This record gives sequence, C-alpha cells and structure tokens, in this order.
Amino acid sequence: MSSRNDLILVTGATGKQGGATARRLLSTGHRVRVLVRDPEAAAARELASAGAELAVGDFDEPASLSAALRGAGSAFLMPPAAFGPNGWDVSLEVERGTAFLAAARAAGVGFIVFTTVATLDADGTWGAGGKRHVEAALRNSGLHWTILRPVRFFENYLQQNLPFDGIDNGVNRHLFPADQPIQSIAVDDIAVFAQLAFDDPARFHGQILELAGDARPMPEAAAVVGAAIGQPVRYEVAPESEAEAFGPEVAAAWRLSRRGQHWHADIRALREIHPGLRTLEDWLAETGAARLKSLLTSR
Repeated sequence: MSSRNDLILVTGATGKQGGATARRLLSTGHRVRVLVRDPEAAAARELASAGAELAVGDFDEPASLSAALRGAGSAFLMPPAAFGPNGWDVSLEVERGTAFLAAARAAGVGFIVFTTVATLDADGTWGAGGKRHVEAALRNSGLHWTILRPVRFFENYLQQNLPFDGIDNGVNRHLFPADQPIQSIAVDDIAVFAQLAFDDPARFHGQILELAGDARPMPEAAAVVGAAIGQPVRYEVAPESEAEAFGPEVAAAWRLSRRGQHWHADIRALREIHPGLRTLEDWLAETGAARLKSLLTSR
C-alpha cells in the first residue's frame, strides 16, 4: 500500500490527465516522479520546476519503465493511446499496459491508479477493448488498485483543428445527438479523485469509479459556453457518414449514442466523495472561459 511519504510515478504527465494529476499531487505534499520522453519539453520543465523528479522513458521500452519505477511506492498509469489510420491498435495498447504492470510488480510498487475511459454497454465495439483488457490484467495482478473511468472533458472545448469538439466559427460539432444529456468532467477533478485514492488506498482499493461532473444536452452546453465567453456558440451534430470516415470505432460510437447508450456516472455519489466536483459553469468561471477567449481571439 502507499502513504504520503511514498514516491508516486505519474505517467502521461505531459498530457492533460497526467499533468493535472502530477500538479495536484505536488500541491498536496506528495513526492512525485514523472515519466517523460523529452525532459526538455516545456511541460516537463514546468513539472520539474514545480518539484517533480523527471524519469526519461517510453512505454515501448520496458527497461526504461523498470528504471522509472525503481523506488516508487505507487503509480498513476495512463498508457499512450494507440490509434492510427486503421483504428485502435488493441494489441499494442494491451502490450504497453501489461508491460507496465509487470515492471511495477518487479519494482515492488504497492498501489496503482489506472485511468481509462467511461463505459458503455457495448464497450468492445468503440475502442475501449484494449483498456478493458489492461483493467482485467490489473485486477488479476496481485497489486492494489483503483480504476478511474472519466467521460468527455470540459477541456475538449479548447481543442483546435480537430473534426469533433472544439469551437470553430461559433460552432461546436460532435457525434452526440442534440436531444440527450451528455456527461462531461473537468480534468482537474480527475486529478482530485486520483489524489484521494493515493491518500487513502485502503479505502479506494478495488474501486472502479465512473467519473463525471455534469450532464446536459450538447446544445444547452454550447449556449452556456457562449454566454461565458460573450459570443454565440451553437451545437451541430456530425452526420453518420462523417463518423464512418474516421473508422469503425468512431462510427460505432455514433450509432451507439442513437440507441440510448450513454455514460452513466453517478454524479451525486461522486460529489459526496469530492464535494468540489465542478459543473460546466464552475469550470468556465475558474479558467475555461478565459482560456477559450484567448484561443478564439488569437486565430
């Protein structure tokens, strides 16, 4: 198990979830080591300045994982996505995740928080298969663990030059139907749940938490965003043909959402664990609106 004195290795630390988790752990007094491929990258240097130890490594180089895990008592696991022109590379995703688990066992790590993706009833058809295989490997590993399954991020509104999500010329486009509530969460709240698990692994061991902080139809969410940034934002549904152009998993997600399959985090129960769980308005008021305004005015 772990304690506040343990060294925690955070993977994915130059990305959204890993970076937020590393910063949260540092701010709450934990010793943090972050796995990075490029120690000179701006995000890596920022974490080092905040007090994190840098470990240079790569999920495709198992020896580097062993070195990064040496001396760590706990770890935040987020293997890099394996998505290419032909869709999800499930075998590579599983290989990366299980290699990390093997290295963690060999290094004597006691507790792992693994962040994956929220569930639908038909998980195997839309790109979650690799993550579920790694989850199963973790559950059977003999390690202590907590699994976090977050939904779509509020931060997706900040994306640029992507076919779905983000805001382009006052339009937010996505796969989701316009008339159904869609769950979302702030990345910083995922970090809070990770920190709570590291703080009390005995309480959170064996728990699988579906994570969301808000749920509302996408047109309503777009209107809230528009009001916060002072310019209209409308929601537009991407057609099935466009989803199909991005591969079978994206097309499957489009169709599943039309069959009433949606994420199902229990937001009320989550707020009992983390009372400060953010709504969309909270995220916009804290940082989201200012960041969006800056992005949109710089174009």
